[in-house]
Amino acid sequence: MSLEKVLFTWSGGKDSAMALYELKKSNCYEIASLLTTITREYDRISIHGVRRNLLEQQADSLGLPLENVFISKDSSNEEYESSMKAVLERYRSAGISSVAFGDIFQEDLRKYREDNLAKVGMKALFPLWEKDTAELAHAFINVGFKAVITCVDSKTLDSSFVGRAFDKKFLSELPPGVNPSGENGEFHTFVYEDPIFRNKIVYGKGEVVLRNERFWYCDIMPFE
Repeated sequence: MSLEKVLFTWSGGKDSAMALYELKKSNCYEIASLLTTITREYDRISIHGVRRNLLEQQADSLGLPLENVFISKDSSNEEYESSMKAVLERYRSAGISSVAFGDIFQEDLRKYREDNLAKVGMKALFPLWEKDTAELAHAFINVGFKAVITCVDSKTLDSSFVGRAFDKKFLSELPPGVNPSGENGEFHTFVYEDPIFRNKIVYGKGEVVLRNERFWYCDIMPFE
């Protein structure tokens, strides 16, 4: 039986990694390519703030093609949707009709994705949908994934949380009300070790900076 080819939205973080892991484990899908949004001026993964060359190392370690969608740092929804539509239409023309996401429970975000995909005749897959976020966070660690915190929202976490390992100690020290998977945008991650990686990503940590008077970022750098 032939596997359904899908496009996989890859942020480089833990939910993407776990969703990809679940898709592969199902033995129902073939990943045609990873799809990542890059902020053009920074040459980094949008929102997560990870350098593009580290993203490329992840794709190489997964043995998967990488499709980058470039947007400006002040991108509007219209710019994002236009840039994404051009790429999606190309894959739809190649016979790929499904796009997978790592979202867990945000209904409005799911509807936004489904509505935009419907415009180009595609459908969405959500391998982690409505799974318990605390259980997912611990499963991520127990299965053998390793990640580092690249960004935190200063409205929910202070700067001491950025640059830390995503481990059980980190989870135990999260303040009440912070989702253990960061599903409300409390924090973002970069996966450097993965059961389906061919190689571990070796990195160094640079400076910690506050951007937009709200988000703390730790610069994750390729190891040289």
